[in-house]
Amino acid sequence: MVRAADLLVECLLAHGADRLFCVPGESYLALLDALHGQEAVDVVVCRHEGGAGMAAVADAKLTGKPGLLAVSRGPGAMNAAIALHLAEQDAVPLVVLVGQVARFERGRGAFQEMDYARVFGSFAKHVEEVTDAFRLPEALARAWAAAQSGTPGPAVLALPEDMLTDDVTAAVIPPITVPVPGPSQADITRAAQMLSKAERPLIIAGGGFAAPATRAALKALAEGQGIPVATTFKHQEVFNNFSPLYAGNLGFKVPPSLWKTLAEADLILALGTRLGDVPTQGYKIPAAPEPTQPLIHVWPDPAVLTRLYHATLAVPAEPSAFAAALAQAAPQPPDRAGWAARCNGAALALHPQAKPRQDGLDFGVVAAELARQAPRDAIVTTDSGNFSGWVHQFWPWDGSQLAVGAVGGAMGLGIPGAVAASLRFPTRCVLGFAGDGGTLMTGAELATAQAKGATPKIVVADNGTYGTIRLHQERDFPARISGTDLANPDFAAWAASFGLASFSLAPGDDIEATVTAFLAHPGAALLCVATSAEAISAYVTVTQLRERSKQAGKS
Repeated sequence: MVRAADLLVECLLAHGADRLFCVPGESYLALLDALHGQEAVDVVVCRHEGGAGMAAVADAKLTGKPGLLAVSRGPGAMNAAIALHLAEQDAVPLVVLVGQVARFERGRGAFQEMDYARVFGSFAKHVEEVTDAFRLPEALARAWAAAQSGTPGPAVLALPEDMLTDDVTAAVIPPITVPVPGPSQADITRAAQMLSKAERPLIIAGGGFAAPATRAALKALAEGQGIPVATTFKHQEVFNNFSPLYAGNLGFKVPPSLWKTLAEADLILALGTRLGDVPTQGYKIPAAPEPTQPLIHVWPDPAVLTRLYHATLAVPAEPSAFAAALAQAAPQPPDRAGWAARCNGAALALHPQAKPRQDGLDFGVVAAELARQAPRDAIVTTDSGNFSGWVHQFWPWDGSQLAVGAVGGAMGLGIPGAVAASLRFPTRCVLGFAGDGGTLMTGAELATAQAKGATPKIVVADNGTYGTIRLHQERDFPARISGTDLANPDFAAWAASFGLASFSLAPGDDIEATVTAFLAHPGAALLCVATSAEAISAYVTVTQLRERSKQAGKS
């Protein structure tokens, strides 16, 4: 016999787990003990469950396998909730092991007791409390499969602390093979017929192409048929942004000049995207629930395909398999060069022009210099916030890079995501971009980087405000600043206190030389950029927002 905790480690190994992010807790001490002395699973002890969860989500994005997170009961689980929500929003496989009170205490209002099925049931794909140690192997197998099947997402196993010390003889259950649906020949034939009649088709490509190996099929379909490709929010890396077929990135509230051009498409192929409100620009392209043009929607989960849109052709399939098959089956295309040029021109017209500012550096200047000097295979993680718009626009996305961003908009991913990426790819340059707001949410994971020998390069955009909220505030309540100003520390000194090499940039500094030194440093480093709050986003300034409000009669 073995302890249930030891059996759980054996089960994790059988499922291919090699890294566990956690914050320790007394409710799963037996699991921590079972992990003692072994090297097959790298235990990454973090400083906050939110940071640990973000790191696990980033790890899953980078590997395509379930991220693995362990947290204690009650407060630990609640701190981790943001990562579970992000995994659901971003369609990322995540397995969460949560400590639970002992079985004899359940239902008695014990210390930190919670009902996790009720707590996480509205957004986790699977929640199960394992009260019988002999069923632990099958419970883990179910959770692991649930996290990956259909639309990937979070799966939770609650583990009563006394169950983990039970002696068991149960056998390890191997991983359940998750079926991956493929397009039928009938679907491909119909899609080819629809495409043959289209003069202005448009591909909207999403996270279904996050794995670099899947992007060749997207490229073959687009180039073979001359179809412009627009990428979804935080997935600008899936298609070459220098291609004449690039049609822009459908992030938050892109200027109407782009989306109105794309809306002229006479066929939309939505591949690897659930078509949420952001990539569709508020359900405009395509219109919901009845699109104004034929829609081919490809996503592995039939439930998503029938939730909102009435697609002309809904295909429950892995998107790259569909793209590859359609590229082979589609007939010789008509001349679509003019349409592609219009879409590409609308996208290129949005490229921001960095300008000198009075209150700090235009972040675009620094983003452009980092993009110029960084290795082409650098891995980029971006936190949520307006500052990331410059990274999206200035980075030389050529369709091959790895990028990690929070599609669900959660702040705090930038730094723990960079730590996770550096651990997963220790020989690669990893650049983590964060704003001053997100930095102090999960920045304590710099201590985790130092403890584990990770070497991320962190860039902090410090403009003294919650920039995204300030933008909305200036739009709706111009010049009435409330709740968005920040009092920040000296981020360079703060980083140095963790043992990182620290660099700073302010107006008048030598940007090129500082970026060179920052990137050349062999260890973890942080570059703090004193950025302009006037240049509130890559597309608009505070002054412009206030002027628009005056014209609209808001002030």
